[in-house]
Amino acid sequence: MTFQEQIQQGIPPILPAAKPFDPQINHAPKRKEILSEEEKKLALKNALRYFDPKFHAELLPEFRKELEDYGRIYMYRFRPDYEMKARNIEEYPGKSQQAKSIMLMIQNNLDYAVAQHPHELITYGGNGAVFQNWAQYLLTMKYLSEMTDEQTLTMYSGHPMGLFPSHKDAPRVVVTNGMVIPNYSKPDDWEKFNALGVSQYGQMTAGSYMYIGPQGIVHGTTITVLNAFRKIKKEPKGGLFLTSGLGGMSGAQPKAGNIAGCITVCAEVNPKITKIRHDQKWIDEIHENLDELVERVKKAQENKETVSLAYLGNVVEVWEKFDKENLHIDIGSDQTSLHNPWAGGYYPVGIPFEEANKMMAENPDLFKEKVQESLRRHAAAINKHTQKGTYFFDYGNAFLLEASRAGADVMSEKPTLGREFKYPSYVQDIMGPMCFDFGFGPFRWVCASGKPEDLQKTDDIACAVLEEIMKNSPTEIQQQMQDNITWIKGAQQNKLVVGSQARILYADAEGRMKIAEAFNKAIKNGEIGPVVLGRDHHDVSGTDSPYRETSNIYDGSRFTADMAIQNVIGDSFRGATWVSIHNGGGVGWGEVINGGFGMLLDGSEDADRRLKSMLFWDVNNGISRRSWARNEGAIFAIKRAMEMEPNLKVTLPNLVDENLL
Repeated sequence: MTFQEQIQQGIPPILPAAKPFDPQINHAPKRKEILSEEEKKLALKNALRYFDPKFHAELLPEFRKELEDYGRIYMYRFRPDYEMKARNIEEYPGKSQQAKSIMLMIQNNLDYAVAQHPHELITYGGNGAVFQNWAQYLLTMKYLSEMTDEQTLTMYSGHPMGLFPSHKDAPRVVVTNGMVIPNYSKPDDWEKFNALGVSQYGQMTAGSYMYIGPQGIVHGTTITVLNAFRKIKKEPKGGLFLTSGLGGMSGAQPKAGNIAGCITVCAEVNPKITKIRHDQKWIDEIHENLDELVERVKKAQENKETVSLAYLGNVVEVWEKFDKENLHIDIGSDQTSLHNPWAGGYYPVGIPFEEANKMMAENPDLFKEKVQESLRRHAAAINKHTQKGTYFFDYGNAFLLEASRAGADVMSEKPTLGREFKYPSYVQDIMGPMCFDFGFGPFRWVCASGKPEDLQKTDDIACAVLEEIMKNSPTEIQQQMQDNITWIKGAQQNKLVVGSQARILYADAEGRMKIAEAFNKAIKNGEIGPVVLGRDHHDVSGTDSPYRETSNIYDGSRFTADMAIQNVIGDSFRGATWVSIHNGGGVGWGEVINGGFGMLLDGSEDADRRLKSMLFWDVNNGISRRSWARNEGAIFAIKRAMEMEPNLKVTLPNLVDENLL
């Protein structure tokens, strides 16, 4: 069968042969035993409902074994034989160009070069899933190949509920992930619902089909590292940045450090992912001996090198060793997946990697105890360095939150509302006041032709637009504009593309709208092929996350989720091609609500109309919420937006005299 025929077939009418487990692939760890015997029967019934009853007798023991061996039913047998990658949009079968763009993005999320655990349909973060099983993938792709522009596909946590009549300006797909009743949003609830096959953790851009490999976070991390050095009034050159994690998102850190121009030491316990990052040239060197690592760092400091060094081992050992050797760390962070601490997001110090994986599944209580013990040691070592002048920030992965729950010494001696921890979230000190409050966030696009030359042309278009905007930009955003112009000019030489021909750029509403308008015009003129617009959920408006995206909101509303919900509703009727809303992305199940979108530009007048309506709302919704919280930069930005758009009327806060209070 051709690729197109396989897509259109969906779940095959004849059972494919069982597939052997491939040990060369980076697989998800075994999930802990959480279902009762009755619940295991229910999980099997739930899985088998995708298939004709005549296949149940053959599939039942296979699915039962998967549940026992992995803690989940992935349906490995139904994994397609064709190469999993984003193709030229014209290669996809279908009646709707918008639907084809979604198929392209789904396949990009599962590309072996992009996905963390591709056979388990997990894109990044240890549990950020596109689908729960391969039957859902097959059925979804079939629906998309049949869809017209008068239908909408509804996705329930990876399950394609079906195609429903709608209209051409409605989203083609509406995605929800993990939207459980709030009282059932603890980590063990996720484990149970996911094992039953009724809910999933979509992370942020994994379950919303908008992940573009680690490039997305390279840019955000580059901006963060640059501004962290600016904060301590030091040049990055010769400065030392210590962090950990080389997985789906965290793997971007050493590349970002190189672009920023500092020395990066990044620890990782997983040998497979460490090798992958080295092969991809996202890290320069791998070290397994702490004494050798110390000497290498000293040499790099003396020579003011720009270099990224991976340590294959636990980061706690590095913090402790550098303290013992009195090696000065300028800035420090951590990007292990502590939103998922008990299922592979964080590994305890002193226990070999494979042994820890075994303990995680077979003795989860002991594993949790060891993780919390490690977190206490981790925090204690960081505290020693900060007393010597290290600037440490939480990178929004729930490190401080989980460390506090473990009883680590991370709480402020004089806590205030929103500043309970010793150390700030990077959003509080850097991204919030410098970027999000002014409307700058991770705008991204994908060239649906798959052609590198199209990406080069879009880079040139975006750069020209930004340079023109900057001529009349107020002084308050000149630095942000210049950082992005510098970024886009160096994007090609930094070789950031993994998977699809994609780019990310921090831009405000004006920048996003003008860049998108220029793209649509270039498509209409035949200069480039269609372009898919999107963004990270980690943005101005997309996410309500009290310890990350909205951690610089100090009016008491950081635990509310009105902004994210309003955002996705507003995007859906203003012209997005698809929208998504998730529970748990980035910092953990029950800790955040986040939403995203995708939009196809095809050169049409409809696309031009939609992009102007949707992108304006998508950014200014968040600025207005931030201005109501009395954030100075956001008040400036929303006043400027109202001057530019007469139809925008936003309630502004009246400031209270502190002396009067």
